[in-house]
Amino acid sequence: MAAPAPPSRLLDVIEDDILPLTETGVAQGNKVFGAALLRKSDLSLVIAGTNAETANPLWHGEVHTLKAFYELPDRPPTAELVFISTHEPCTMCMSAITWAGFDNYHYFFSHEDSRDSFAIPHDLLILKELFCLEPGGYRRSNAFWTAYSIPELVAGEPEPLRSRLRAQKQRIRDRYDALSARYQENKGEHDIPLA
Repeated sequence: MAAPAPPSRLLDVIEDDILPLTETGVAQGNKVFGAALLRKSDLSLVIAGTNAETANPLWHGEVHTLKAFYELPDRPPTAELVFISTHEPCTMCMSAITWAGFDNYHYFFSHEDSRDSFAIPHDLLILKELFCLEPGGYRRSNAFWTAYSIPELVAGEPEPLRSRLRAQKQRIRDRYDALSARYQENKGEHDIPLA
């Protein structure tokens, strides 16, 4: 089982590396999902990416980041990397993470957050309709990887670090709320119909 990465570093990467890319992506009509890969050895950033569904509906934040990762000339093995996803990965992205050989992923927003806060219910609907799974129905620790909720990791930190991380978590949530509102306002301009 992979050990979780420190939530302080995960939040910094979301805030400093993924969010700026997502702001640009949302301005182009893409959803708010993003991802990043870090080296386990020193938690340095390998690559960050965001959703690019206006170019290809399969370019979810995680898959588009993996595409860019596999285009790197000197990419490290996935077993040496931490996978960060801003939102709990959908079934396609979970499969891509698995096929790529990652033993972990860390997510900030849950599927329920995507449905309730971002008006994007597709992940839960697909889990239920295609795989007969209710919310939270997949195993977060299995033969392939272990999934970690970043908010749960934050809650497990000692004080005063926990309070600082909670403030950062709220700052990130506020930025995503604003991006989601912007996406929802403009999605008709760039909307890609579901197949």
